[in-house]
Amino acid sequence: MKEDLEYLFDHKTLTRDRAKALLVNIAEGQYNSSQLASFLTVFIMRSITVEELGGFRDALLELCVKVDLSDHETIDLCGTGGDGKDTFNISTLSSFVTAGAGVKVAKHGNYGVSSACGSSNVIQYLGYDFTGDPDQLRKQIDKAGICFLHAPMFHPAMKNIAPIRKEMGVKTFFNMLGPMVNPSFPKNQVVGVFSLELARKYAYLYQNSDKRYSIIHALDGYDEISLTGNFKVISNSGEQLISPEDLGMDRVRAADLSGGTSVEEAGKIFVEILKGNGTKTQNDVVAANAGMAINCVNQDKSMSDCIEMASESIKSGAAYKCLNTLLEV
Repeated sequence: MKEDLEYLFDHKTLTRDRAKALLVNIAEGQYNSSQLASFLTVFIMRSITVEELGGFRDALLELCVKVDLSDHETIDLCGTGGDGKDTFNISTLSSFVTAGAGVKVAKHGNYGVSSACGSSNVIQYLGYDFTGDPDQLRKQIDKAGICFLHAPMFHPAMKNIAPIRKEMGVKTFFNMLGPMVNPSFPKNQVVGVFSLELARKYAYLYQNSDKRYSIIHALDGYDEISLTGNFKVISNSGEQLISPEDLGMDRVRAADLSGGTSVEEAGKIFVEILKGNGTKTQNDVVAANAGMAINCVNQDKSMSDCIEMASESIKSGAAYKCLNTLLEV
């Protein structure tokens, strides 16, 4: 690692193959914690290249514990995190709303690193027991329309780096990788990213895949459709700049998207929204993100129809039923 660090400190970048090899070495425990922290810091101090991001992704996908959910047409809704906005758990809520609208969801998630409450934190707080059993996950998606893939269970390569990330408490390139390395390899994905630069890198890597995808970045910094302003969507069919008004929705205040300061508070907000007791702002934001996911899978439907399906999933209680069924299963 010493030679690689000196190489990186000299403002040089890694090839895709070298990036992959380094992450494999990390997985094998070849480096000490100081070396790992220094390695992570390099990519905080400068932008990661497409080659480096692709190499790191290749390593994690090669090393992950794969789950076969190919009997279903699944989608993952996942954000990079790291936007520093401390919103309620929009992508996780949208996942249940999407499932309530009849679209099968294979949600990949983890504990929050740079936020108070990640998707794994909130779903565990609600009583979900993480599982890596493929039969159990298939049963969940059959019965509830959704299963949850807790990243550490499927990415043993992460065990050596996870404590370092937690101690550092800031976004690292692993935030960028999370949405790319769902171990069930879903054919559809809505992914939110914290910068427009990263959105373009994702698009470069995804354009040669067989995925149907929508990459989202709100121009005011959110890694999801926040409705606080315009947002960019990059998909298989090109790029769009969309405003809340284009979706038939009002602009909202950032303060109304707060997720609370604790897992308990985030969990209560989560349940209230799924029960249909959310504010108009909360419901609209969730419906917009879920609508994007429904549209990604059902591209013959209009975006307005997909948002309406998402809204109905909340109003009818279908989304809340998906949560309860998942917890029961």
